[in-house]
Amino acid sequence: MLLKTFGWSFAVTAVGLVAAAFYGGWTALGIVAILAVLEISLSFDNAVVNAGILKKMNAFWQKIFLTVGVLIAVFGMRLVFPVVIVAITAKMGPIEAVNLAFNDKDKYQQLVTDAHPAIAAFGGMFLLMIFLDFIFEDRDIQWLRWIERPLAKLGKVDMLSVCIAMIVLLITSFTFATHAHQHGGAHVDKAQTVLIAGIAGLITYMVVGGLSGYFEDRLEEEEEREHEAEEEAARTGKKRSAVVLAGQAAFFMFLYLEVLDASFSFDGVIGAFAITNDIVMMALGLGIGAMYVRSLTVYLVRQGTLDDYVYLEHGAHYAIGALAVILMVTIQYEINEVITGLVGVILIAWSFWSSVRRNRALAAEEGNAGSDDKAEVPSGV
Repeated sequence: MLLKTFGWSFAVTAVGLVAAAFYGGWTALGIVAILAVLEISLSFDNAVVNAGILKKMNAFWQKIFLTVGVLIAVFGMRLVFPVVIVAITAKMGPIEAVNLAFNDKDKYQQLVTDAHPAIAAFGGMFLLMIFLDFIFEDRDIQWLRWIERPLAKLGKVDMLSVCIAMIVLLITSFTFATHAHQHGGAHVDKAQTVLIAGIAGLITYMVVGGLSGYFEDRLEEEEEREHEAEEEAARTGKKRSAVVLAGQAAFFMFLYLEVLDASFSFDGVIGAFAITNDIVMMALGLGIGAMYVRSLTVYLVRQGTLDDYVYLEHGAHYAIGALAVILMVTIQYEINEVITGLVGVILIAWSFWSSVRRNRALAAEEGNAGSDDKAEVPSGV
């Protein structure tokens, strides 16, 4: 079962790591491995969300999502999108960007380095909004209660996450401007670039979030209509075609999933820029990670184990928040790539271990409760 579900992912991993070793030796292999782990870590909650919706769909629409959807996610968001980011920020055509990535790596590296403040500001704001919207939401299950409980209360204030994100952006841009001014003002214009790119990242997140909310609302409406139609059919004894309703509901589920998948894969792409600017290593690492997201989604649907490790989603969002901070800091200071990659891995591992401990504690409580019930039964009954 495990080999059948993850077989393609294992194969892609082997090919990708070998390709990385041929491309840049052991260093490239290590960076690609870190990128793959980072993508899997950041996208685990994506797989959980996908599986929760996917299990409601029939076999046809599941197949559509796991084929067409994966093509969009792997080739569209994780391979094409990084090239588009470089092309836009470096003000060149995508074909020219690809040619530079392969044929003139030094110039390509310089262009990406010059564009890094804009990339970091854009991506940092997008990631920060994902983290803030998660941490300010009041949820039944809390991992680090001493942090999450008071923040959930603060989250009742409207637009708080947007206000905090804007404050962080203003502080970052003014700090950058002050730093540039102290060096003769030659790079003051880059402070404006940081501010504009950060606002663009915030707008992008709000658009993606708005679309996701729209499709989610439409999905709920379709489910309510289908339920009402079934009740009406039961009362009147008339048969109602469920094919159209199921098709409409599944179609909106598919659209919603694609928007969600794009938003989650976007944070992986942006996070990758905090680790490497090399488009080839980025494509290999993110491609491997994307395959595991698909396999995880299928595995969770087939096993029905979505609620087994409840803190993993928290760990993934804390990793996103850490990456947001790191990206904003790298506008001015250099941070080692290995440290950046390990932060997410450590947070995910911590949340996984916390989930395991929680499961053991609950199992022990249930065992003790069962023993108490048996002890209360009089002998001979």
